[in-house]
Amino acid sequence: MAVRGDIRNVAIVAHVDHGKTTLVNAMLQQSHVFNEREEVPDRVMDSNDLEREKGITILAKNTAVEYTGPLAAKYGHPEGITLNIIDTPGHADFGGEVERGISMVDGVVLLVDASEGPLPQTRFVLRKALEAKLPVILCVNKVDRPDARIEEVVGETSDLLLGLADDVQHEGIDLDLDQLLDMPVIYCAAKAGYASVNQPADGGMPDNDNLEPLFEAIISNIPAPEYDENAPLQAHVANIDSSDFLGRLGLVRIYNGTLKKGATYGLSRVDGSLENFRVSELLRTQGLDRQPVEEAGPGDIVAVAGVNDIMIGETIVDPNDPKPLPLIHVDDPAISMTFGVNDSPLAGTEGKDHKLTARMIKDRLDRELIGNVSIKVLPTDRPDAWEVQGRGELALAVLAEQMRREGYELTVGRPQVVTKIIDGKINEPMENTTIDVPEEYMGAVTQLMADRKGRMDNMTNHGSGWVRLQFTVPSRGLIGFRTALLSATRGTGIASSISAGYAPWAGEIVIRQNGSMVSDRQGVATPYAMQRLQARGNFFVDPQSPVYEGQVVGINNKPDELDVNITLAKHMTNMRSSTADVLETLTPPIKMSLEESLDFANEDECVEVTPEAIRVRKIILKRDDWYKWRAKQRRQNKNA
Repeated sequence: MAVRGDIRNVAIVAHVDHGKTTLVNAMLQQSHVFNEREEVPDRVMDSNDLEREKGITILAKNTAVEYTGPLAAKYGHPEGITLNIIDTPGHADFGGEVERGISMVDGVVLLVDASEGPLPQTRFVLRKALEAKLPVILCVNKVDRPDARIEEVVGETSDLLLGLADDVQHEGIDLDLDQLLDMPVIYCAAKAGYASVNQPADGGMPDNDNLEPLFEAIISNIPAPEYDENAPLQAHVANIDSSDFLGRLGLVRIYNGTLKKGATYGLSRVDGSLENFRVSELLRTQGLDRQPVEEAGPGDIVAVAGVNDIMIGETIVDPNDPKPLPLIHVDDPAISMTFGVNDSPLAGTEGKDHKLTARMIKDRLDRELIGNVSIKVLPTDRPDAWEVQGRGELALAVLAEQMRREGYELTVGRPQVVTKIIDGKINEPMENTTIDVPEEYMGAVTQLMADRKGRMDNMTNHGSGWVRLQFTVPSRGLIGFRTALLSATRGTGIASSISAGYAPWAGEIVIRQNGSMVSDRQGVATPYAMQRLQARGNFFVDPQSPVYEGQVVGINNKPDELDVNITLAKHMTNMRSSTADVLETLTPPIKMSLEESLDFANEDECVEVTPEAIRVRKIILKRDDWYKWRAKQRRQNKNA
């Protein structure tokens, strides 16, 4: 096999908020990608507005840096070595992006927080890397944190690595354990751009003021791409992008052969068919920009234009000798939501050019399927609603939020779990959940998880005043859990979870203790009515805002549903009241985000999503029809 020594393809993987994007930022700066006078924003790879707002990476993105340091000449390429870097998401709900990123590279840099240590997503990405037989470089980040425990974290990660390697070997995948035991360790403070091979004191900075040790570890330990000089073209489509001028772009990793601009090649489709096309443009990433090139060879990651309906997992091949690569495999979805048209009385009344129709919504969901291999769109018994399945609640909420910002009006149902029938019994998805809380809230969190059928697997106290609790809990028990956790721990609790397979149905879980306050008529919310009702609960709507029959306008203090007339106006009389000059005050309404609204909604409720507003409402708006439906449900439950 021939070797392409001037390229290294590597993915940066980690749990959410452990510093992947910050590290890539520092690597770009120290590779002189930016002009000296150019102002470089933080987390420059988070190009999506939602990513910047939430502070998390949602989409896997690639960049390329040209390393021209002293190691380049040492490895026989004084002109420079190209490092193709894939920045992957850290949240388990976007695991499909991680799987695609790993399919393009020859090794991974595993980033672990020097205080938090390996968390559930660390286990997920590490397992994927081992299954692909990729070498791992451990990078302990944030070593300058005051609560850093560097040596313990390295030990925990090594134990996790060996435990996962044992699991993977039992599945029939042969691993080089000696290579895993010799895993290089880099100590890093990504925000400052420091890295060293020498372990600093807990809370101290690395003894080196640049990232040269990290570059050296990547070049030395990540194998250069290998290829067969006699093999026909094989270029795997791992991601999709678009250009205003070129249309859809396929982001491909070339394994064998050469791609040339203007040449004709075959595209092996997902269904096995072969279609010829001409490469109209070939783009190679340099820093944050794509530059046109005439040809690209083995090991290159390039963008290809020329096919308007190119799909992830397809292979560009030699039409005379087609040898397609296997499709990219992603884990099955665990959570579903129903996306449908907005049929509320306020639909289409709050702005111009909103996209309202079933056809528009279905077209948008079909477009999402092209670039997102981890979701599925299934029909329902209604022609204007579809079941959208994904990895987790956050991934589907992000899709709904993106559609809202693009001008769509729709309704989104409460998250439901995707069950399976195994040995004649209903099985539901389970999650391994890790929760970090101050010691004084441990009892409250344990009670929260017990109510959600959670089983404690482990408890660790590092002696810093914080406790780490590990549970196995049904996925449906985590719907709305983060809001409850923040309330129970005064905003200090941190939770993360990862799929733990399927287990028999755990029984009924009561998640919400309070009922809804539901408007019984259409109109405008009046301050007078809200003053009279505010002793009954908290409102979601502002005074003078429009409401309609069936809209959830607040949360009741009691478990029962409460129909309210929030549009009641004060009748004018010629009698002067003794309290006329007393200033009445209203408690400010609760403003919920889309994710919080989905967490709050009951099974008979959904969320109305428009570019201007987010409202919780009953699925059946007419109160008489809703009462008949509820009576029917009670009879069915009694008979069952």
